[in-house]
Amino acid sequence: MAVGSEWWRSAVIYQIYPRSFSEGAGATGVGDLAGITARLPALVELGVDAVWVSPFYPSPQKDAGYDVADYCAVDPLFGTLADFDALLKEAHGLGLKFIVDLVPNHTSDQHAWFQAALASPKGSDDRDHYIFREGLGKAGELPPNNWESVFGGPAWTRVIEPDGAPGQWYLHLFDTSQPDLNWHSAWVHEQFREILRFWLGRGVDGFRVDVAHGLMKAPGLPDYTPPVNANSMGLQQELSSDDEPPTPPYWAQDTVHAIYRDWHRVLEQYPGEQVLVAEAWVEPLSKLARWVRPDEMQQAFNFAYLENPWDATAVREIIDGSLAAFGAVGAPSTWVLSNHDVVRHATRLSLVGDHPQGVGVGPASTGVPDRAFGLRRARAATAVMLALPGSAYLYQGEELGLPEVIDLPDTARQDPTWARTHHERYGRDGCRVPLPWEAHAPAYGFSDSGQSWLPQPPYWGGYARDAQAGDEGSTLELYRAALRLRASETLGTGIVTWLEGYPSTALAFSNANVTVIANAGREHVMLPKGELLLSSQPGTVDVLEPDTTVWLRI
Repeated sequence: MAVGSEWWRSAVIYQIYPRSFSEGAGATGVGDLAGITARLPALVELGVDAVWVSPFYPSPQKDAGYDVADYCAVDPLFGTLADFDALLKEAHGLGLKFIVDLVPNHTSDQHAWFQAALASPKGSDDRDHYIFREGLGKAGELPPNNWESVFGGPAWTRVIEPDGAPGQWYLHLFDTSQPDLNWHSAWVHEQFREILRFWLGRGVDGFRVDVAHGLMKAPGLPDYTPPVNANSMGLQQELSSDDEPPTPPYWAQDTVHAIYRDWHRVLEQYPGEQVLVAEAWVEPLSKLARWVRPDEMQQAFNFAYLENPWDATAVREIIDGSLAAFGAVGAPSTWVLSNHDVVRHATRLSLVGDHPQGVGVGPASTGVPDRAFGLRRARAATAVMLALPGSAYLYQGEELGLPEVIDLPDTARQDPTWARTHHERYGRDGCRVPLPWEAHAPAYGFSDSGQSWLPQPPYWGGYARDAQAGDEGSTLELYRAALRLRASETLGTGIVTWLEGYPSTALAFSNANVTVIANAGREHVMLPKGELLLSSQPGTVDVLEPDTTVWLRI
């Protein structure tokens, strides 16, 4: 394989959130590995190149599996290691690459490492595996600094020492049940090298690295107050593409890069073209590109693209900025519109105002989103994204046009954000509702028992995969057609060339032999003569209506 032609440079990668994908064994109402295995042919039929599977490790499930209690096993909720091996074998047999999620910033408080730390005295080696500090105040009754958790509330919790006395505090940038590891410890580094080797030895094709920007903290752990306009990750919003916001002492420290250079060397010891993918909330793009230099990771999620409004000028700027920043270090740009942490783009693109990662919609939302309007914009935005060179990420269910489920019963909500913010934020449950596969089956085909860990809304049947299959106007068929054309026209390895003569409210570019025109304005746009290859709205001929994208051969 020639350098620069690795599979991940142009792949379409499909995110599977296991508990909400499909239940294949048992009757718990929670998706599992057997359910994923059974449904893989549907993903091959969709036309994706790889799957990324969110955590399936043993976990108390305080944060839907991102609180890991054992990195080298499978939670019985999802199956067994034998089930994992069968899933991986089936994926590879179908021609799919397979990426697993890795959570190195923190563990569950039920992990054996943390339990040993709690049982050990101050200053012990076991304590040094996490970030323990003495408290402030006369009796250590105050947290060591003013850091806030991403989920709301203080980022510190005080422990009761083995002798029963109030003692040190431990850092948790997320839930109290997710203590941060101490990456200044050589022991922690070696544990994760072994974890990488465990899964590489089983044959995985790479790792999506959770909170890849958060492992190292600034020396001294200084106080930090995020800007007023910061998002839920503490990063300042409304920046130009060249501005660099203040760096919080708990994110994006320069010392983190040595970790990924070390991991890069571990992956090089295995045959194939394994990939490290950074979930790194880092601004601007030129700084994010440091995560994907040639000797570090291969990809980084392009959250700047995801967070853009449906605005032609803004989208063009972020496309140019992304291609320039990632291209400068020899890496492909990535494109993403939805994932398990953000409001689904079939809803988000119809809303006004900011909807930061992790916050969700409501409960103080104004009105109910218009599902038809949101879906129209989402289809148009997707048709732009899938025409771009580089690697695209799809989140399960977006190919069905699923909206954010906002009207969940409060008693059903499980995201820790809901509790930690004292019910001020709905959090991420709305994008995690189990998928509809069959319109008239129990739980819409998600489970044979009809159980569903989050309640599915009564309108879910209209979005079911079997209800859309074969319907040329459906969102499912739009995705299938776009992915077919993306592959046949080699758009993933092409070059964007902007076309002149179109209004500022439109995007117009060519890639390979395809011309893409998107109307993000309110006025109609005249189309040039050519062969219509794809339209985000059926019936497009000579005039491009608002919130519509077409692919043409001219």
